[in-house]
Amino acid sequence: MTRLSVEMLAADAPEPITSAGHAQLGIAVLVGIAVIVLLITKFKLHAFLSLTLGTLVLGAVAGAPLDKAILSFTTGLGTTVAGVGVLIALGAILGKMLADSGGADQIVDTILAKAGGRSMPWAMVLIASVIGLPLFFEVGVVLLIPVVLMVAKRGNYSLMRIGIPALAGLSVMHGLVPPHPGPLVAIDAVQANLGVTLALGVLVAIPTVIVAGPLFSKVAARWVDVPAPDRMIPQRASEELEKRPAFGPTLATILLPVVLMLSKALVDIVIDDPDHTVQRVFDVVGSPLIALLAAVLVGIFTLLRPAGFGKDRLTPLVERGLAPIAGILLIVGAGGGFKQTLIDSGVGQMVLDISEDWSIPALLLAWLIAVAIRLATGSATVATVSAAGLVAPLAADMSTAHTALLVLAIGAGSLFFSHVNDAGFWLVKEYFSLDVGQTVKTWSIMETIISVVGGGLVLLLSLVL
Repeated sequence: MTRLSVEMLAADAPEPITSAGHAQLGIAVLVGIAVIVLLITKFKLHAFLSLTLGTLVLGAVAGAPLDKAILSFTTGLGTTVAGVGVLIALGAILGKMLADSGGADQIVDTILAKAGGRSMPWAMVLIASVIGLPLFFEVGVVLLIPVVLMVAKRGNYSLMRIGIPALAGLSVMHGLVPPHPGPLVAIDAVQANLGVTLALGVLVAIPTVIVAGPLFSKVAARWVDVPAPDRMIPQRASEELEKRPAFGPTLATILLPVVLMLSKALVDIVIDDPDHTVQRVFDVVGSPLIALLAAVLVGIFTLLRPAGFGKDRLTPLVERGLAPIAGILLIVGAGGGFKQTLIDSGVGQMVLDISEDWSIPALLLAWLIAVAIRLATGSATVATVSAAGLVAPLAADMSTAHTALLVLAIGAGSLFFSHVNDAGFWLVKEYFSLDVGQTVKTWSIMETIISVVGGGLVLLLSLVL
């Protein structure tokens, strides 16, 4: 970024809510993040409350009037929830429809029927990646654990040889591919093009998941050779159903929003005329709201009806799907409030000014910031929204492709080395009946591989785009 463009950004930026210098702002950021980390890790306070209190501490240390800091926080919270809240809700509904109808089981069973022997880890990556598109990571883990354990048990496979590819598929989708909450929040923060980010995200995700999944699973299986624990095999959803949806319609429903959003990106590139009728149609049809809403409506006919769900079961299903995301929405919203307070305090401009004198590339800076916050808080979502707020000003002078790569750099960094302060760490540990050391040697290393390979591919793409 040139000195002239930085000066132009400074001229256009709104007046900061504090007159603090760079040193005071830097201290404020470190103290604010330290408070968030301490509250989450030491006092086990919910991330929403931790982010709220950490934001107020940030404003106080930066010398911002309390009323202005509160206004920045609430403005950022409202803007973030308005931007991604409906999308998270629609994704949760689609995931619940997929799980309760037995559609997810149908995809799993169909793919496993075609796979065997050495191809089984690759089949698990495919299953997890497809299932992981509309599902939150935790939901995907709960959904796929029975399959992983049954395949490992019946096929006499090492649990890590089957489990690592499945976890890698879910984690890569969660960190790099919208419409997951993390990428959506980062896209909103840096004003990236969703279709381009989705296309590049898939491009980065494929080699990343291959390295971290099937390839690393060979090493992980040698490091931790454990059998599948019988006690963790729960009942599958479709065992309670007399029938379930067919494979083709189920797969088409899952992929529908992705196809619509990618189609919009392709039309934007080919036509490149905002007033053209075709482009205007695809701008609407390919918007994430319409794409996900279309998938939910189609799912009523392709998932619920074939499974025998009547109209009376639709509302309870939606309510059950929405209930678990309340916490996610609040965390994402509070992260948006934290981000807005960073920007309004002048921290974003400070990052711009400092990075102007550094030789470190903006994408690497974004990755490193996300890594630091991920290690400190244990939350990929908190790392994503906080890092996006810090580096958002860097996107102002970037091309469309590089802005999308900025989102992916943040997403890759947010997955780095999951450890004891991450709920996902304990989820994997308990489901696979591992000890802490075994979980570090498998799950934590896998997450680090995803982060490093994904971040490296983003930097490589930045050289050619």
